[in-house]
Amino acid sequence: MDRIFQGRYTADVEGPFVVFLIGLRINRLWAVHKWLPVARAMGPMLAELQAQPDMGLLHAETYLYWRGVALVQYWRSFEQLDRFARNPQASHLGAWKRFNQAVGADGSVGIWHETYLVQPGGYECIYGNMPRRGLARVGTHGPATGARLTARRRAGMEGEPAVPPYPNPDGGR
Repeated sequence: MDRIFQGRYTADVEGPFVVFLIGLRINRLWAVHKWLPVARAMGPMLAELQAQPDMGLLHAETYLYWRGVALVQYWRSFEQLDRFARNPQASHLGAWKRFNQAVGADGSVGIWHETYLVQPGGYECIYGNMPRRGLARVGTHGPATGARLTARRRAGMEGEPAVPPYPNPDGGR
């Protein structure tokens, strides 16, 4: 089991990065022959990316939800993400072609993705009594104290919030 970091922690990532959300939704539960190959396609892609860190994937986490599965991926750059998606030698393009041939627009399986280009200082994060997750796995993980105590401060915003921050369990600022 992952180590739990008691208290409040935050993370810093050096330079710009990309957050890529991708998922599928099972629209017809009984169409297993349609959605199961789509669900299984991501595993080989992640294995390929993890075996070749220079391709740009920094970290990925999988989440299940009713009727679907999603991945949150962190990439070093949009160019690397785009290069992987369009590379005929990489696993993604073949999986995309198979999806279009097997499912296309028949409505049995829905797919989606969102891409966020994040500039330095254009994010903030907090983890309370958690193992490293998300950006804490990608960047520098440390206590949310002092200049990193509040979301406003972590986001680099000036001034104090209208409501005082929740007390820090260790009493420090």
